[in-house]
Amino acid sequence: MSLRKLKPVTPGQRFRVVNGFDSLTTDKPEKSLLASKKRSGGRNSDGRMTMRYLGGGHKKRYRIIDFKRNKNGIPATVKSIEYDPNRTAFIALLVYADGEKRYIVAQQGLKIGQKVISGNGATPDIGNALTLDKIPLGTTISCIELKPGQGAIMARSAGAFAQLMAREGKYATIKLPSGETRLILVTCMATIGVVSNSDHQLLVSGKAGRSRWLGRRPRTRAVVMNPVDHPMGGGEGKSSGGHPRSRNGIPAKGFKTRSKTKASNKYILERRKNN
Repeated sequence: MSLRKLKPVTPGQRFRVVNGFDSLTTDKPEKSLLASKKRSGGRNSDGRMTMRYLGGGHKKRYRIIDFKRNKNGIPATVKSIEYDPNRTAFIALLVYADGEKRYIVAQQGLKIGQKVISGNGATPDIGNALTLDKIPLGTTISCIELKPGQGAIMARSAGAFAQLMAREGKYATIKLPSGETRLILVTCMATIGVVSNSDHQLLVSGKAGRSRWLGRRPRTRAVVMNPVDHPMGGGEGKSSGGHPRSRNGIPAKGFKTRSKTKASNKYILERRKNN
């Protein structure tokens, strides 16, 4: 991984920090694994704006990612590491021994020509996918299932990882990227290693126009609205707006919104750390 700080040849470039993309090997995606992706622009079927601050953005095509890793016991070779405009992590193109091609979320250190495999016969090496009962304790994992066969839904973004802490009975104890510690069934799959592109958090856009390219329109601060538009609006001059809250009046900055009767509460051993 490498970052490039651009020379200040224009105001927009002055503070710009971009990804060096030195780990990518191609800029042409696999056509058979592409799908179209429509943009709503924040409008509903009547053409009326129902979501604020959405719209514009560069055209994208979706890369079909294999989150289930259910091609067990068949070795695959990493053909390329590619950029994906739909996620912060890089993706890897696998070519299986039977000729099938699939994209997966790339782990840090995955190399061209490397062999990866999924299933219980796999070794705990980077890029391999195993069930939690076959992974050694203390291993760094990512792309974790929450229900068996569901497909990876946790620790999928750039630089994310979790740690397998313990196993007891049919549950494994996992420390998640948020700091939360919870129980997950040992029959759930996880991938060995840290998700790629860990420098993503250090990037600097440099100008507002780049947010427009990503489909984000300018966001209006609540305190500059009128009282009819937001609970924090109104007042003379630069009023603070009272206690921070959402447009619907729900308090923010520390107010807990998770239900005390939620069924999955019993699986959470330690809540995430609050900043």
